[in-house]
Amino acid sequence: MAIQVEAWGEYALFSRPEFKVEHVSYDCMTPSAARGLLESVFWHPGMRWVIDRIHVCAPIRFTNIRRNEVKDTISARRVKTVMEKGRGELYLAAPESIQQRAAMVLRDVHYVIDAHFEMTESAAPSDNPGKFQDIVKRRLERGQCYSMPYFGTREFPAHFRRCMELPSCPDELKGVRDLGWMLWDMDYSDPANITPKFFRASLADGVMTVPPPESGEVRG
Repeated sequence: MAIQVEAWGEYALFSRPEFKVEHVSYDCMTPSAARGLLESVFWHPGMRWVIDRIHVCAPIRFTNIRRNEVKDTISARRVKTVMEKGRGELYLAAPESIQQRAAMVLRDVHYVIDAHFEMTESAAPSDNPGKFQDIVKRRLERGQCYSMPYFGTREFPAHFRRCMELPSCPDELKGVRDLGWMLWDMDYSDPANITPKFFRASLADGVMTVPPPESGEVRG
């Protein structure tokens, strides 16, 4: 069943995987980021969100910022040692572990997500599309979420609401605009080998159509 969600915020960072150290954002929200935003509003094992279209409702603007990032991780071996011996430290010291990195992010973003959900095998006998549709609409209208939605990284929160009227397309986004290869989503069909999937993205009058996985346009 279909639903439209409007989301906006000051900054967004949908990182391109080809850049390793410095972060550079895609030109607009990726389908996987849109799915994550919807799941933060409502998630249930009996349903699965599918992104159909993403409407870009504000001009695409980039800006450069510097962000504090944690460069270290706590290894599983270290955790196991502390658990076995009952002593040790399980934390990262900020002065030694944090470093500044440059990032090219989007600013003043505004999107409308066209999506629908499908029932899964994990649905209970009492679950049905109408029930989930009512829950999602109610949560959107009340501004309820399980966790604060964000645009790419948690430091860039996303405001959201149910879309009642589609905003007009910005003049500079009218026509067709090639966005190149974009991350579609991660393929979790094999838990031992999770792989990324990509598709050739483009904007047509500010609208990016997301192909279904069986269309042949999605590639690993």
